[in-house]
Amino acid sequence: MAKKNSKIKSRRRILFLGLGSVLVIVAMTFTIGKYWIEIFDKYSEKKKLDKELISLKEKEEELKVDANKLQNPEYIARYAREKYLYSKEGEYILQIPEE
Repeated sequence: MAKKNSKIKSRRRILFLGLGSVLVIVAMTFTIGKYWIEIFDKYSEKKKLDKELISLKEKEEELKVDANKLQNPEYIARYAREKYLYSKEGEYILQIPEE
């Protein structure tokens, strides 16, 4: 009878250890899967932000060039005449409609 009880206790112990191990493995698998999904999302976001950074740097360069052009008084005068239809003294402005 003592042998039977020890066998039952041994089987229960193995069963609990087995179930515990399975639960730990399942929990770890889900946790690792969750972290992989987060890593993939962050990687995708990084790629998107890198493209945005490149476009912003290009725009910054264009703005720097425009700022340098605006330091030149001749450029400002020509720009104002073209954009806002200002004229020099004795100059007439004719608008030709675009078709």
